Amino acid sequence: MNTTDIRSKLFELQDIKYRDFQAKLIPTTDPDSVIGVRTPDLRKLAKQLVKEPDTAEFLNALPHEYFDENQLHAFILSEMKDYPRCIDEVCRFLPYVDNWATCDQMSPKIFKKNRNDLLTYINKWIASDETYTIRFGVGMLMEHFLDEDFGLSYPEMVASLRSDEYYVNMMIAWYFATALAKQYESIIPYIEEKRLAVWTHNKAIQKSVESYRITPEQKTYLKSLKIK
Repeated sequence: MNTTDIRSKLFELQDIKYRDFQAKLIPTTDPDSVIGVRTPDLRKLAKQLVKEPDTAEFLNALPHEYFDENQLHAFILSEMKDYPRCIDEVCRFLPYVDNWATCDQMSPKIFKKNRNDLLTYINKWIASDETYTIRFGVGMLMEHFLDEDFGLSYPEMVASLRSDEYYVNMMIAWYFATALAKQYESIIPYIEEKRLAVWTHNKAIQKSVESYRITPEQKTYLKSLKIK
């Protein structure tokens, strides 16, 4: 499918009610750019397109006009099995990512098998000036480096971030809430020592308290650490 065919296919899959609902969830995106294709349909199409050679034309057609094209682009990259090509395509696409949904739903499966190399890119992304590039970098740390590959240098990287951007700070809070659930003893000092900006600190506590993975005793203690 070429780029024109892909756009036609997206409009064939359009759900008007879903479009109107979805547009409200992504306030940074122009509502007129939302076609309204449901995520399962986009994922199914991405799995088909990733196998087709002429999909490269679509991936090169940046910036895309429609939100759903960005979503499809992210899902295609998530299905790529060639790591060098995938990481190159992600780096090329990130400057065009302009909303939290595309940022958060882009998660290449092949990254899991290439964590050492991925760290080099995560460092670059977190050092970026672009809101969603930073958010993506923190998201990749959260996804790939909070379990067996966890190390204290990673929360250090996130705690050192300071931003005026809501979507960066929300991801930092999400990272620390998830880290508390997975690595509580290592992460709780960041909250006790108030290492995060006040809003982010309190939001991380809020999200932790809402988590079923945090014990009642931990929740009580975390609530006592909220900055008033």
